[in-house]
Amino acid sequence: MSDANPDPHNGRRAQHERTVPPGETPPAESSTGPETGPRGDVTRGWTKGPMIAIGIVVVLCAAFFLVYAIIVAR
Repeated sequence: MSDANPDPHNGRRAQHERTVPPGETPPAESSTGPETGPRGDVTRGWTKGPMIAIGIVVVLCAAFFLVYAIIVAR
């Protein structure tokens, strides 16, 4: 195994590369926008529809397996 340096600049910085002086760094991602928290008023009742749909699917699956068990038991 060779210990060759994979960096083509041999650890030296390129001449055209600029450095940013301390104190002039850009802000972090979380502080770039003016908003904090959710965008709008989130209503609490939005889960009612999906919960009803999931409940219907569960009841239909349970009924299917119940009927299947009754038919197989005969």
